[in-house]
Amino acid sequence: MRNKLTYHILTLATVFFIGCWIDSENISATISDTTSTTTVKIDSLQRDTIELKKTFNQEDLSVNKYLTERLNPIRANFKRINSIANWTTIKIKDIWETTEGGEAKFYYLKGQLEKISTRHFGETFQLLTEYYLLTGKLSFVFAKSYKYNRPMYYDSTHMKENNDTEAFDFEKSEIIEYRSYFENRKLLHQLCNQDCGSPFADDYLLEEQKRIISDFEKLIKLGTTK
Repeated sequence: MRNKLTYHILTLATVFFIGCWIDSENISATISDTTSTTTVKIDSLQRDTIELKKTFNQEDLSVNKYLTERLNPIRANFKRINSIANWTTIKIKDIWETTEGGEAKFYYLKGQLEKISTRHFGETFQLLTEYYLLTGKLSFVFAKSYKYNRPMYYDSTHMKENNDTEAFDFEKSEIIEYRSYFENRKLLHQLCNQDCGSPFADDYLLEEQKRIISDFEKLIKLGTTK
């Protein structure tokens, strides 16, 4: 099933936790959890640590060539957003859908939401998802999961106790990437780095469309909460 089961296990669910604001006016961030609030001073708003310079490469060409013209604005918008060096506001909120938790970042330029990025952490995986907006609508989603070779706590001691040959090593993670292209809430095209290049079935794309839009709308709701 093209490793889709692994991907779905790592997908986003309901997002309902409190976070904080970062803005360029006071150059500070307030990070909240269920028990305490901490204020952290920062020198300036930083670009997202996730660099997707190679997101669009030769393997990212449309299988159906007629889609090229429709995908070009999506790709151009992705490059525009990732070229923004100074965001007006970055809003950060904690999310707790996995044992290790995670966070969501909302990127604003002059009051306009341009991008949302989420990170989810677990004992056996890490999931990064980035949502790109075009004229206020979902345009492109990049999801990258790391399936660890062993749980994070599985050190050399655990390895020996279990007569194993490997301890936790992030560099040995299995990496799965998905790229999803949207136009007017419709999933036009999706690519996976572990696929052979054949297009996905229409019924699968429809289910993916429903799932991704649902996750996106939950994040939008989270971003509007105080």
